[in-house]
Amino acid sequence: MNTTKSVTAQHRLIRTSTGEAVGAEYAWIGGQYCAIHAPGGVIGCGIYDLACADEFNLAVAIAKGTPEHPLRTPEQLLAATILATTRRAAAMGIKPGMTGAEALEKLMIIPE
Repeated sequence: MNTTKSVTAQHRLIRTSTGEAVGAEYAWIGGQYCAIHAPGGVIGCGIYDLACADEFNLAVAIAKGTPEHPLRTPEQLLAATILATTRRAAAMGIKPGMTGAEALEKLMIIPE
């Protein structure tokens, strides 16, 4: 873990049946976000801009916490419900309503 005056960054491997992804979480005074980076794309919290990701043809799926219960860790993303995706993520079979864990399995396959 890297810590600099109330700013933290943590990265760790997330192991799946088909390989490894990188889980990341960042926090600072008044905010935080988390993500899982897989070979085929990213699962992130609601901070991610899907329109921008679509513009760059990225496979991104987002889940969202609430102000009272924000998503803080990659493990929380795995349990969370996917709310929206980019077109590329949808083409890979990721749909709103899936869990983050289900979406991660699809993102472990490197798209052609």
